[in-house]
Amino acid sequence: MAAPLRLRATLALVTGGGSGIGRAICTRLAEEGALVAVADQNEAGAAETVRGLPRGESGREHEAFGVDVSSAQSVGELMARIQARFSTPPRVCVSCAGITMDEFLLKQTEAAFDKVLQVNLKGTFLVTQAVARGLVESGAPGGSIINMGSIVGKVGNLGQVSYAASKAGVEGLTKTAAKELARFGIRCNVVLPGFIATPMTDKMPPKVLQKFAGMVPLGRLGDPKEVADVCVFLASEESRYITGASVEVTGGLFL
Repeated sequence: MAAPLRLRATLALVTGGGSGIGRAICTRLAEEGALVAVADQNEAGAAETVRGLPRGESGREHEAFGVDVSSAQSVGELMARIQARFSTPPRVCVSCAGITMDEFLLKQTEAAFDKVLQVNLKGTFLVTQAVARGLVESGAPGGSIINMGSIVGKVGNLGQVSYAASKAGVEGLTKTAAKELARFGIRCNVVLPGFIATPMTDKMPPKVLQKFAGMVPLGRLGDPKEVADVCVFLASEESRYITGASVEVTGGLFL
């Protein structure tokens, strides 16, 4: 007998869902019965993700949306379109949209630093705020907000001053949101991936990837599905007493 679907008929929003870890999260949420709003600045990528998702039992369709998470206006328009399309705010939200503009501290430009923080940190703030407002205004208690941090935000990394700063901020933002939103039954948690095999790592030389894998106690890079599995757990009622937590998905990196 098949296990019951953990997110049956739950509306979930995933930003950055057009590729990589975000796409894997969309797939796992849909496999658990969620109806997924896939949002990405690359709307064609979001649409491609939607085409690969299993259809829900209700027969309702997943939907792709374009969004610039660094813009309050764009995020507001996204929430309005989701409300119009599904007649409810998302009860699960995974903020996975993010960029890197890697450079050493002494060479990092102000413009590049600002851009990374605008997308990774400000974008997470705007989406978290908009989803939380929608849930509170709906009058229905509950909801799970999951923000994508990085182990780099906890320990730093050479050449990633802007990325590390942005992801450290995401962790602090999430823990604060967890304290403020608990009275509404809204849980907020942050996931900290380590070295995960994505289209970004596919462009790296094999020797570099081997070096990364050698730093991981489990001896390999992570799979996006392994991050997605954690997100499904945090989205479901199985984690109903977990909020404000940082969950490392690193294979033991930096223990």
